[in-house]
Amino acid sequence: MSKSSSLYLTGQKDFKFLTQEKNNNLPKWTESKLKKTQTIKKLVCGNQHHFLVWKKPNKLEFYQKDKKKRKYQLPKNETIKDIASSSYTYLILTESGKVWSLANGNDFKKFIPLVDHHQSTFEKIRYVTFFEEKKLFVNSVVMGFSSGYYLCNGDQLYALGPNFHGSFVLGQNGCGQEPMPVFVQDKVTKIFAGKNAFSFFFITSQPDLLYACGQNNYGELGTGSINDHQSSPTAVKNFKGSEILTVSLGYYRSILITNEGQTFGCGKKIKNGRGVSESIFTLIPQLKEKKAVQLSTGFSRTLVLTDQNELYGWGFLDGCYPTDECKKNDQLPTKISLPGFFTNYLESKDMIRIASGSSVSFLYLDFKNTLSQDLRILFESKKFYDCEIGTMGNQIPVHKALVECRTKLPIDQIQNKLFVEKSINKEQTLNLLKWIYYDEISDLEKLEQTFNLLELTFPPSVDNTLEKDIAQLYQDDDSKDFKILVKIEENDNQEEENEEEKEENYEEIPVHKFILLARSGLFRAMFDYVNEKENTNKVQDYTNKSIESLEILIKYLYTNSIEMTTNQDPELIVDELSDAVEYYQLNNQCNFESELLKIKKQFELN
Repeated sequence: MSKSSSLYLTGQKDFKFLTQEKNNNLPKWTESKLKKTQTIKKLVCGNQHHFLVWKKPNKLEFYQKDKKKRKYQLPKNETIKDIASSSYTYLILTESGKVWSLANGNDFKKFIPLVDHHQSTFEKIRYVTFFEEKKLFVNSVVMGFSSGYYLCNGDQLYALGPNFHGSFVLGQNGCGQEPMPVFVQDKVTKIFAGKNAFSFFFITSQPDLLYACGQNNYGELGTGSINDHQSSPTAVKNFKGSEILTVSLGYYRSILITNEGQTFGCGKKIKNGRGVSESIFTLIPQLKEKKAVQLSTGFSRTLVLTDQNELYGWGFLDGCYPTDECKKNDQLPTKISLPGFFTNYLESKDMIRIASGSSVSFLYLDFKNTLSQDLRILFESKKFYDCEIGTMGNQIPVHKALVECRTKLPIDQIQNKLFVEKSINKEQTLNLLKWIYYDEISDLEKLEQTFNLLELTFPPSVDNTLEKDIAQLYQDDDSKDFKILVKIEENDNQEEENEEEKEENYEEIPVHKFILLARSGLFRAMFDYVNEKENTNKVQDYTNKSIESLEILIKYLYTNSIEMTTNQDPELIVDELSDAVEYYQLNNQCNFESELLKIKKQFELN
């Protein structure tokens, strides 16, 4: 099935350009008519009628009610890491630790949580210079209704915006003109906020201890009390032994998930048709036997997704997540039917993503297979290829090892069949290459024709997926066309060495060149720098790390998993791999860090 249309929405039909539906509301999930939504990495809603889509590594698309779509692009050397939103503002964090802003200052003027921000419409993205001037590397950013929170240099908390309800830990009110340090006795490790809330949460070096600050009208801080505001950090004490995975804040309520998948809630809720307060985080009994992995809060509703891809919702519906009965207010979590697209196609490598705005909810697929994301970028770059396939005048550059890996055919055989077959045009060849590089099937019928021509099995079997093929390719040393040289010793006493003797001080790690190009920004830059006339098939690694850790990293590039043997030193390996994301400029930081965390837990490392 094609992956080219994976965005669905429901709710008030503010974004009429998204669907073909004529009615004002969408009581059921409706497929979006947006094209190429398979490239969505994250979709973030503002509180008003607009949302931002992160697509390619440095490209964004902005959609607003009654406005044309706008496209934004960061500088080529910047790669997006995350996006946060408030009512009228978006903050974009890049891998370099820099912050960029996109905001409608005309609507929210002095309450914009930005630095030196005077634009009146969503015209362009602006670079926030404050953090660079203060020599602060921003690790993460979240936003409340009108405030921004920044985790800098690994453990320092900064805040910016109107200090309603003491949400900055600075007193009840006031409005900072630039980010201000928030004094916390311990090192902050995670921060949480919500675009509908005047409060925020954070975790320190104790992962089971949650701190809260800000508005607390209905007990939404979960501290056991109900008051107008909490202007100093207060511990939420009922999570001993559990790590807080995520916290999502709605209007007057907070929902969190622990690492065991347990879902807790506090704040304002509906009971017997009336609003009541719950001042401590209470386990939601209807989800007790479910393992939650993701949640999203709109203005007054909540969506929770389980590890079995079951979706539950409750709160004020407003048509924004359809249940079978589609009640106006669901007081208890109610299971929500998913569109057929998700249930028919969903595989273990993919994950449903949920996003909520003030009156609309979205569903889309995050293709967790980072190989396909990386290889798509490599394919579209049209760089570093080593051969071409296609008919005369329509040849397309490709990477030989990858094509032969996916098709199990020699490149010459593929080229001969395509060249003599007049009915196979450039469009059909591209159709084949999309499947080869990132498993996309955009034209089922024509792809089947091409498969039949090449005498390949169609449809591709479950054993012929991209990730399985690449994982198997790791074992194929004969096809590896490149070597990384790792220095294993130095002889200071030997003053003169010829080239042959010098190579005895290096150990070679064989690898496929296209894997390095696809997965590592460092190697892409390195190959850009090396003179093509040299035609080198070797490169030296300068990290001074052990060869064991580099071999583990290379295997990760093929398999997306970090694997160790029992005779390796786990503490040394984890320590040496900890800076690999930054040094090698790996494209998927979250996946790599998640794999490292598994190793830490496996060997009980801190």
